[in-house]
Amino acid sequence: MAAVDDNNAGIKSIIPQQPLDNLDNANRDRDPNQRPKCFSSTLQECLFVLTATTSLAMGTLLNGACSVITAPMAITLDMTTAQITWVQASSALTSGAFLLFFAKVADTFGRRPLLIFAMGAFAACALVAGFATNAMYMDVFCGLMGLWAAAAVPPAIGILGAAYERPSKRKNRAFACFSAGNPIGFVFGSILSGAAAQIFNWRASFYLLAIIYGVLFVAAIWTVPETQGQKERLSWDAIKRFDVFGVLLSIAGISFFCAGLTEAGDASDGWSTPYVIVLLVLGLLLIGAFIAWEGYCRFPLMPLRIWRDRNFSLINIVVLLGFMSFTSSNFWLSLYMQDVLKYSPLMVAVHLLPQCIAGVLVNVVAALILHRINNKLLCGIGALAYVAASLLLALSKGNSSYWASILPSLCLAVIGADLQFNVANMYVMSSLPPAQQSLAGGIFNTVTKIWTAVGLGITSSIYQAESIGTLAIQTDAKPYFMAFWFCVASAGAGCFVVPFLTIGTQGNGTGTSVAGLNEDDGDLKNEVEKGPISATEEPAEQQFQDKKLDKGLA
Repeated sequence: MAAVDDNNAGIKSIIPQQPLDNLDNANRDRDPNQRPKCFSSTLQECLFVLTATTSLAMGTLLNGACSVITAPMAITLDMTTAQITWVQASSALTSGAFLLFFAKVADTFGRRPLLIFAMGAFAACALVAGFATNAMYMDVFCGLMGLWAAAAVPPAIGILGAAYERPSKRKNRAFACFSAGNPIGFVFGSILSGAAAQIFNWRASFYLLAIIYGVLFVAAIWTVPETQGQKERLSWDAIKRFDVFGVLLSIAGISFFCAGLTEAGDASDGWSTPYVIVLLVLGLLLIGAFIAWEGYCRFPLMPLRIWRDRNFSLINIVVLLGFMSFTSSNFWLSLYMQDVLKYSPLMVAVHLLPQCIAGVLVNVVAALILHRINNKLLCGIGALAYVAASLLLALSKGNSSYWASILPSLCLAVIGADLQFNVANMYVMSSLPPAQQSLAGGIFNTVTKIWTAVGLGITSSIYQAESIGTLAIQTDAKPYFMAFWFCVASAGAGCFVVPFLTIGTQGNGTGTSVAGLNEDDGDLKNEVEKGPISATEEPAEQQFQDKKLDKGLA
């Protein structure tokens, strides 16, 4: 498939549900840098972007909150190494398994009610988790919180993508704030959790999460706009187009695979334990069956055509390799500071604070340069920053200075995360039309969630293999440093993928959009307007993208 220039890299067109000649001329000619019409005021616009950001941050905020209270929580609930890892892996697993399902629900039946409900349900589960009496109780409710985080992300992305339909500087700024949710959520969660645990106890961290999202749930009723023109009522016809079989295959496959990875760290014979092998093999078979079914299904949960766009596939690989390094290193670094350096939860939070500050600054910079600097270059800088961050941790000694190793590592890691997330979010949201914006976000976040669980599972096995004695929590530094070396390898792999990207600048108004297709797309546009490209009942925007891919424009 031929590569294209910066302005045409991949599929940048956002085609509406109706035929192209029925587009509303006022919307077509509207300045994309103006406030979207769905917001009654700039205040509502800003508050919604904040709401969307905090919905994306649900999972990482939970992980950050748990990371600084791991030691006292593990002691109180008498947890094994695998149970400790499951606190974070369970939320990543349920998020990854259900994101595509909730993306389809949002696009089909309504984004706004799903987002509001998910925030309320997350707050309720956080409150109940604070009363946990054993490891199973805690792991189950962390999994439920991950489930509701999965329910919140696709509608938030869908509403944001539909509100800012066309490339613009305003869209860059909104998505820069939104992209900060994932990496900065971890640090904010750490800080808030550390302060709550220091003043009260580790249970107060969950009560604080419940209060925060309870307030956001109430605020969302006013801040979240309605951007969907058409929604379906729950009916048998709607269910038949929902790809229920694909949903079941994806949930089962992802769940079995991630469970096998996580359990390998605590199994009697590690990776060779029979039930671990069964879980991994069964998970991979079901994921393979899901992919095969999506190619056959008339109304697929995940249209495979989107992966024919080389940049879409490559940017997902780049982000998953980097983010796997980011989340794994942050988890084990927090545990290392608690159990080897003997920091209190509050001190852990304080030492992680520079990452939060750096993250805010990087996102401000990203909003200003995304439409000016080649985005392939930004991805490359992010990949190198990930490698340097992991190397600083892996090469540090037990008595290394915080200022010489941990501090620069924290700042470099968030540079990598924020630069890559900004580029990826902008590209992914431009790869599917407005009616499928939740699906676009769901696919992207499914990839990151699954590989977060993969990274935690692998590093947990490394940690267990290098542990001395039978204690779940190690006071020796070696197991932690070996986990950091895996993070180096993961981040390094991402560097080898970046050169194959062909993404240019984004958000400068020169890419294809509803406002104006490139001249090269004129024949395709006419074909779509005249009638179906194939005998299928695909919407016009799907026909356009399929035809564009067939002609080698992606």
